[in-house]
Amino acid sequence: MLHYFIVFFISMVPLIELRGAIPYAVGFGLNMYASYAIAIIGNMLPVPVIFFFARKVLEWGVKITNPNKIAQGFSKFCRFCTEKGHKGGEKLKAKAGRGLYFALFLFVGIPLPGTGAWTGTLAASFLDMDFKKSCAAAMCGVVLAGIIMGIISFAVKGALT
Repeated sequence: MLHYFIVFFISMVPLIELRGAIPYAVGFGLNMYASYAIAIIGNMLPVPVIFFFARKVLEWGVKITNPNKIAQGFSKFCRFCTEKGHKGGEKLKAKAGRGLYFALFLFVGIPLPGTGAWTGTLAASFLDMDFKKSCAAAMCGVVLAGIIMGIISFAVKGALT
């Protein structure tokens, strides 16, 4: 049971997300159907919070001018995330044109470093995309990423044994 909680929490961590949770589940020989469902739920749970609040918090954090080192570090982190969100959003918009939601699906679904539900949802927020359509695209992308990571994880595990 503890391993399923770990799968859930790993899938909620930015940058790791489901891409780390699925290999963990495969490595520990957990039931894949249960692990997959738990990882998807864990990965999608932060999406509404990211969409509605992360952009506001990041934009507020960029404006911090406090000389305190912790405040400066937080401001730099916010600036980094804001720039990454804007750049990711603009790249997505430039490449996708009318197929913006399909591009968001692919962005979230192809498990590469820096992609995923967190980054994709933040980019959707910066682009002022529709919430429901963005969530649907992100959810489909998370499902695709889970399938890809499951195949890769089983292949690696099979090659190592």
